[in-house]
Amino acid sequence: MKHKNQVFDNVLDLVGKTPLIKLNKITSPFKGNFYAKVEAFNPGHSSKDRIALYIIEQAEKQGILTPGDTIIETTSGNTGFSLAMVSIIKGYDCILAVTSKSSADKIDMLKTMGAKVYVCPAHVSADDPRSYYEVAKRLHQEIKGSVYINQYFNQLNVDAHYYSTGPEIWKQTEGKITHLVACSGTGGTISGTAKYLKEQNPNIKVIGVDAFGSVIKKYHETKEFDEKEIYPYRIEGLGKNLIPSATDFDTIDEFIKVTDEESAHTARMIAKSEGLFVGYTSGAAMQAIKQLGEEGRFKSTDCVVIIFPDHGSRYMSKIYSDKWMSEQGFFDSVNAEAIKKIEYIK
Repeated sequence: MKHKNQVFDNVLDLVGKTPLIKLNKITSPFKGNFYAKVEAFNPGHSSKDRIALYIIEQAEKQGILTPGDTIIETTSGNTGFSLAMVSIIKGYDCILAVTSKSSADKIDMLKTMGAKVYVCPAHVSADDPRSYYEVAKRLHQEIKGSVYINQYFNQLNVDAHYYSTGPEIWKQTEGKITHLVACSGTGGTISGTAKYLKEQNPNIKVIGVDAFGSVIKKYHETKEFDEKEIYPYRIEGLGKNLIPSATDFDTIDEFIKVTDEESAHTARMIAKSEGLFVGYTSGAAMQAIKQLGEEGRFKSTDCVVIIFPDHGSRYMSKIYSDKWMSEQGFFDSVNAEAIKKIEYIK
């Protein structure tokens, strides 16, 4: 419960009501007005706080969860952090199966928040017994009194954004929003937000952002699951090697694919141009805006909202590490200047 003088009963009272911040320099080449929904302002620094709190509270209402139970989930990091945070406040144990693609920073954060973490190989099929999906299912079967959140196939993941993110954006733009651009992993954020916004105005264009190496875009266009689309990629929390039922493809008008490399550089550019320190998927969402803008897809009257899902501190050993960027081959003659900013005094 929030009190008049900005005193809160616990950290969970701070979930949601994140700001909409106008982007100025990075979008200056394009027509239209661009606003970032900056989800790093949630107490767990990501949009996943919304689903963690909503799903757990719904499970409590239905009597599925009782104090002392164990919450189990598959996560690339952010959902796990949010679930661990909610579990601390509400008195649950938390076990997380994470992909080895998750940054070391994220894994350390999960342990710091009291969760037990199982790190599973990233580049195996979804039905491989070592995959983080199968490991979570096995743990759920073995542990009495456990609840498997299963965000990829949980309608509550969509509902959380339908009841919070969508109404917030509609109110913040005073109903003027013309485009929503958001990354799609589980699909909960884009689907729930889009469903609410399209109920207010069906003409709003909803554009999903997908990764090269993911099956989502092709499935949206053809309703065909094509294994040939799958190959390893580096962005966490974006794209999938399966079709999550939490993605409502009917609410999404189109998908744009972005590369690992461009998304990483664009995330760094957001920090340098707008002073917003955001994560890898925020770079991906902004990269989609750049691609659309270069195609001349926006008009001067457009009001474009881009969801920036999390905070840059989760990626210090990845996109904000010059060493990691160099190892990926992401520095070339064009952007080599980025690593010349530090001078060592001998």
